Amino acid sequence: MAKLHGPSLAPKAGGPPRQLVVLLHGVGADGHDLIGLAPMLAARLPHALFVAPDGPEPCDMAPYGRQWFSLQDRRPAVMLAGARRTAPLLDAYLDELLQRHGLDESSMALVGFSQGTMMSLFAGPRRPRPPAAILGFSGALLGPQELRQECRSRPPVMLIHGHADDVVPVQALFMAVEGLQAAEVPVQWIVRPGLPHSIDPEGIEAGATFLQSMLAARTTG
Repeated sequence: MAKLHGPSLAPKAGGPPRQLVVLLHGVGADGHDLIGLAPMLAARLPHALFVAPDGPEPCDMAPYGRQWFSLQDRRPAVMLAGARRTAPLLDAYLDELLQRHGLDESSMALVGFSQGTMMSLFAGPRRPRPPAAILGFSGALLGPQELRQECRSRPPVMLIHGHADDVVPVQALFMAVEGLQAAEVPVQWIVRPGLPHSIDPEGIEAGATFLQSMLAARTTG
């Protein structure tokens, strides 16, 4: 099985990492795109190692970038099958990182944008032990009915979405909230007025506060 890899940012405070934040990019981007969030999040998480793996496939809708699975066919069942095929690769990557750095899931957060949020929401609750947190920007929940049957852990989730998103409409956030709540996964959400398919400073600040709170609670509790 192929292995994921991508850029990383060492803990701002120096020394070995006490926490792990995994950044999952959207379709047509790569790890170098999302690792740009790391310095902003590191202000609140100085002991965290940030990693941003590239998706396993070349993007099939552009001559550049990567993808976690194809979005050419956006029927829900097809996208769910794509995430299901890729999830073992992501899980193996997370397991290897945790083992290498002597950490466990209580010290790990998943952060996604768009398709990266889809992967975070698919993989996180299906892991035997929950990540400390999942933070998703501008994404969607694939297979809400299946999640109710397959959910193995219930990590706290925060979803942030632009009200003017014309790529993944904001309705996807409310559908994700409904699906997560039905699976008894704790979720909070923020809708950013006028924001298109992107991340704004207010969203980053809210997300950083959430990650800091959840990682501190899990690593000291």
